[in-house]
Amino acid sequence: MARISSDPLMVGRVIGDVVDNCLQAVKMTVTYNSDKQVYNGHELFPSVVTNKPKVEVHGGDMRSFFTLKQALQIHVMSYILGVYLFMIIEYFKQVMTDPDVPGPSDPYLREHLHWIVTDIPGTTDVTFGKEIVGYEMPRPNIGIHRFVYLLFKQNCRGSVISVPSYRDQFNTRMFAHENDLGLPVAAVFFNCQRETAARRR
Repeated sequence: MARISSDPLMVGRVIGDVVDNCLQAVKMTVTYNSDKQVYNGHELFPSVVTNKPKVEVHGGDMRSFFTLKQALQIHVMSYILGVYLFMIIEYFKQVMTDPDVPGPSDPYLREHLHWIVTDIPGTTDVTFGKEIVGYEMPRPNIGIHRFVYLLFKQNCRGSVISVPSYRDQFNTRMFAHENDLGLPVAAVFFNCQRETAARRR
């Protein structure tokens, strides 16, 4: 008898619908409104996710030897001294996507791209990176949608990427392939559905 996986990314079909696998080598936290942290499979109301969240990258192979203050100091020095110090800090790309558009029963527009930030230094957050596709708040009209945050490790800072020209029918696998990103190193998702006036009260 086949074992049923307890991995929430597999249970929620993020692995399969969006990516082939997730290495889960780095910790990423996503927090809305300072106190609403995203946990796999939990539901957040649209009114809670209107504004972009704080996305933090915790750790990484090289940065585990440095405090946050030291890592930021090294990041600043890299601008002064050039590419020599780029090897010390790892950089990441963050993607937010909805694989359930227009509805989970017939997602023929899969995926809808909500946000991309690149060049995020490890042990910092997305405000230190470069936003190349602006944050678009979730607006699920039909059924319960999954909103997926994925973190990819870059080969180097300032790597040239292929920027999507439109949000609908975005393909995370293709984006990762075109930008030589490999599998995501972290992922988390939440569920969201259309909010009635009664639920907002």
